[in-house]
Amino acid sequence: MKKSCKIAVLPGDGIGPEIMESALRVLEVISEKYGINFEFKEGLVGGAAIDATGDPLPEETLKICKESDAVLFGAVGGEKWDNLPTDKRPEKGLLRIRKELELFANLRPGKAYSALIDSSPLKESLIKGVDLLVIRELTGGIYFGEPRGIEERNGERVGYNTMIYYEHEIKRIAKLAFEMARGRRKKVTSVDKANVLEVSAVWREVVTEVHNDYQDVELEHMYVDNCAMQLVRRPKDFDVIVTGNLFGDIISDESGALTGSLGMLPSASIGEKYAFYEPIHGSAPDIAGQGIANPSAMILSAAMMLDITCKLPEAAKEIEKAVEKALEDGYRTADIWSPGTKRVSTKEMTDIIIKYIKEQ
Repeated sequence: MKKSCKIAVLPGDGIGPEIMESALRVLEVISEKYGINFEFKEGLVGGAAIDATGDPLPEETLKICKESDAVLFGAVGGEKWDNLPTDKRPEKGLLRIRKELELFANLRPGKAYSALIDSSPLKESLIKGVDLLVIRELTGGIYFGEPRGIEERNGERVGYNTMIYYEHEIKRIAKLAFEMARGRRKKVTSVDKANVLEVSAVWREVVTEVHNDYQDVELEHMYVDNCAMQLVRRPKDFDVIVTGNLFGDIISDESGALTGSLGMLPSASIGEKYAFYEPIHGSAPDIAGQGIANPSAMILSAAMMLDITCKLPEAAKEIEKAVEKALEDGYRTADIWSPGTKRVSTKEMTDIIIKYIKEQ
């Protein structure tokens, strides 16, 4: 456990400031309970930064991030900035942070809460008990490979991209997957397309080699098309899924959709030195300022930070249990409300979660 943790706080736009306030309140309780000192430093990002400085990621904010142990991020974007040039829009601030901090792995949990089973598009027998983690390589692959471009060949337009992975990029993401699996159910599914892609053949070889150092963890290889199908047919069989940038972009969204509750899903992006935590939902400007946003994903993102960066897995578990108990006791924000449950505000849901943390 770290005795102190420096946190860059980037609330952003839309509901970002509201849900960030909830997460910080929870962290204050954890600070008192575990004797850890959080040093919070707030920075502007996204539309809020554009309004104040003209830049979606001011240098001062980037400096705050690089001087911190972790970044806690709310959300960016909204209609107000939709007509700006592409390189000036709020989302560019987020993309630049990922690049500047060299965040090579995106961790996306997909957990089906028993109290929200009816929200899933799958029937209860398939979704109940699902608890998986998708680890997506974030800085390589087809999104960054060269050459790339659009040109004319033989009188017609041609678009092309290069899917490329270096051995060291595969090794580091594979090691992270096996390490994370050791703290879970000790199974890694490596997803590729090795039957037709040379880059995937190398991916499979390197992951298999890394596995030699993790013989206590089960490894299975699976083609991406089969994985997409099996996630729907038998999602409970997955523990940790590790895959490249393109496949991970798709698979992580599919796994998240299985739970049927985007307002409940946190994420982390991890680098060699820095870590970045954010809910997967957007800025929801249509409900901003109304006090009805679901703070759970933001709070659970803070829990991931406690586990991975602050080395406080016990505190992370307490938060997760408190969120689950709130759901089991019927408390719901507007996005997950259903007849027969108790509709509560952002603040009320946060109060309830804090109450349950203190009672543990």
